[in-house]
Amino acid sequence: MNAHQIQSTDVYRVTAFVIVADYTIQLQFNDGTEQTINFEPILYGPVFGQLRDLALFEQVQLEENFGTLEWPNGADVDPTVLHDWPQHVDAIIARRKEQFAVP
Repeated sequence: MNAHQIQSTDVYRVTAFVIVADYTIQLQFNDGTEQTINFEPILYGPVFGQLRDLALFEQVQLEENFGTLEWPNGADVDPTVLHDWPQHVDAIIARRKEQFAVP
């Protein structure tokens, strides 16, 4: 098995987080890495759009069964996407703009 195959089968889980600014969360993962994510650019649509209410956004919790973040309205993000955020964020923003007619 080469390194790429091993990496593609890794299961990432969020192990801890802290809100560091409005809509911005610093995450720690089970592989020892960290990621700081500003979620504001993806907060559009019927589920994630609700999280523009900062009071709701700040109610985020660690969903321990799946190792990801979850909000009271059911919004969550795959922990692998969170782990590899820089590789996914542009596509997520583009999809949300297209789906929800965001300028």
